Amino acid sequence: MNRTAPHALRAYLHLPVAILGAGVSGRAAAEAIAAFGGDVVVYDRAGVEGARTRFDSSVARGHALAIASPGLETAHPWLEATRAAGCEVWAELDLGAVAWPGKTIAVTGTNGKTTLTEFLAHALRSIGRDARAVGNNGRAFSAEALIDASSESIAVCEVSSFQAEQLRVLVPDVALWTNFAEDHLERHGTMESYFRAKYALLARAPTGMRFHGPEVARFATAHGIALEGSEEVDLASESISRSELAGTVFAGRPQLENFLLARACWRALGCEDPALWAAAGSFVLGPHRLARVAEIDGVVYWNDSKATNFHATEAALAAFDAPVLLVAGGKAKGGDVDSFARRIAPRVRKAFLLGETSAVLARALQACGIDAVVFATLREAVQTARLAAVRGDHVLLSPGFASFDMFKGYDDRGRQFEAVVATLAGSTHSAETSVSQSIKHSNRPARPGLCLT
Repeated sequence: MNRTAPHALRAYLHLPVAILGAGVSGRAAAEAIAAFGGDVVVYDRAGVEGARTRFDSSVARGHALAIASPGLETAHPWLEATRAAGCEVWAELDLGAVAWPGKTIAVTGTNGKTTLTEFLAHALRSIGRDARAVGNNGRAFSAEALIDASSESIAVCEVSSFQAEQLRVLVPDVALWTNFAEDHLERHGTMESYFRAKYALLARAPTGMRFHGPEVARFATAHGIALEGSEEVDLASESISRSELAGTVFAGRPQLENFLLARACWRALGCEDPALWAAAGSFVLGPHRLARVAEIDGVVYWNDSKATNFHATEAALAAFDAPVLLVAGGKAKGGDVDSFARRIAPRVRKAFLLGETSAVLARALQACGIDAVVFATLREAVQTARLAAVRGDHVLLSPGFASFDMFKGYDDRGRQFEAVVATLAGSTHSAETSVSQSIKHSNRPARPGLCLT
């Protein structure tokens, strides 16, 4: 039985809705439109089964509304066709927003947004609220809106810069911006363009319900951009009892900033502090975020495959008190590789590189005096790192680049790394015990002063 279509959607259902892109968000949008009694036509250049491959202005005139994949750039020919035809274009998040009956918290940032999204949803559930973590974390907002949501439900929505620049309808009740650093320049071209894509989300929230981290404020000040109606959550001025966060993933930077942003949102929602502290104690980080995988012959192996940009890798390296053996490289996302190499060189003893950026990164690191070698496979890189390591060393997978040149995603890359490490451990009882115990406790600091990202 069809659901009653939201008022904001109803005006477009007299014609089939165009779904531009048959990925996760496109499939979810198609199912949601169908649930509301509308017809859809799916378009995808990859020739996905059931999808049409041609879309131009003449085709667009047969639709009043199109739901666009975040992978389509603003200047993409299909989006230009919709504009020429006068067809309205929404992001999948817009469709979720019009279907969602409760509040929405939007979270963006170069890094940390998935953790902050998941933590806020976890904390809200801990006090009995129906809270869903949705959006760029892989759970489509429009799909969640169809699952027993009410006016008391809260969607904590992770929003990428690709999604933020597409938004037309979503108006979050609270917006949080974790940090800002070099990323996605292959899409946005310049840092200012990337910044403004994210600011488009922050500006959609009500004044006084916008919160941002210090890195965001620094860039805005340097480029004369006013963050109107937004409050900076500044570590330097915050009084917080670190002892109460001891033993949690928020005990040190950069996760402490995520906690402070969560607290700002928590208070804006009128919730009591003690419940948030309790939730911090029970929260477990998602996989592939500086997770301790194993200790083999006194060498510790770390999986930080989620580090798909320079900022994330730099944060991971900062967690160690001595230079590490770094496994890095992958698919380029734009940015200054030479500057990245200079920043990380003091924290890297040797580098084991792979992927399409490996040669460029190797030259940049070698120019900084770092022994950097290129490998054809992840297995070869990790095996060679083991031979180079001595007791007390740390072998860190923190790529700094996207994974799609060699892997299905960062999670696939992380799982393959863990599989190689398990093979290195061999069949000895002590190694097996080390691997199992390390995986079991991968979300806890392994030694004093080491904080997880």
